[in-house]
Amino acid sequence: MRGIILAAGRGSRLGGLTDDRPKCLTPLGGRPLLHRQVEALRRAGIDRLLVVGGYHVEQLHDERWTTVTAPYWYRTNMVRSLQTAHSWLRAEDCVVSYGDIVYSSATVRELVRSAAPLAISYDPNWLRLWRRRFDDPLADAENFRRSPGQLLLQIGGHLTTTGEAHGQYMGLLRIGPAGWAEIERLLGSLPAAQADRLDMTTMLQLLVEQGLPIRTVPCVGDWVEVDSASDLALYEQMLRAGELALEQPNSSIGREADFHV
Repeated sequence: MRGIILAAGRGSRLGGLTDDRPKCLTPLGGRPLLHRQVEALRRAGIDRLLVVGGYHVEQLHDERWTTVTAPYWYRTNMVRSLQTAHSWLRAEDCVVSYGDIVYSSATVRELVRSAAPLAISYDPNWLRLWRRRFDDPLADAENFRRSPGQLLLQIGGHLTTTGEAHGQYMGLLRIGPAGWAEIERLLGSLPAAQADRLDMTTMLQLLVEQGLPIRTVPCVGDWVEVDSASDLALYEQMLRAGELALEQPNSSIGREADFHV
């Protein structure tokens, strides 16, 4: 199985931290987010990796993975970045990761075990972290409902009460060739301008409405998403206090100094 990391964005909400680097190279606990993603994927048995870059893409070239540039990354959404990897997605099952999240290799392994043509990871205990990140947890939470059979029922849109959500989508997916064929069919049915603006959760919701079964897989262990400088400050504080457990480098996979970004 292959891995794709979507890392085209700058991350403007991080302010000066991304003036001279892509968002995925922002350090957390002394290690860039991208390096943590690569290691989690490798620990789960995924050794062929593609990084889709855009902003300061020259910093993402490395012999350990393939790097491509998303055309028009500066004016299109993440779905268009995903489309840049179409040759990989047509050929083999792929785990797709946003470039601004950190997760465990155990979560990736659970996602890999899913047999659906399209599966997504989610955090059923999201409220614990959202209460630390936001004065109002609903300010940045989205609808997420799943069936008793673990299929996605609803995703995206504003959440009005915390009890309505069965979790929060993480930005980690597994897409098989059959699932990608459905995504390509959907994108081909939309006007180009609409497809350019399409975000991932809206795309997933449209697929649900068209009857595609999307499996939901709960995460294992801690995970975080980095949207702002305040997120970074909180996670660094949690790491120091032992309230956040992130996987440590595995010398059998590669030391931090071995990465050349």
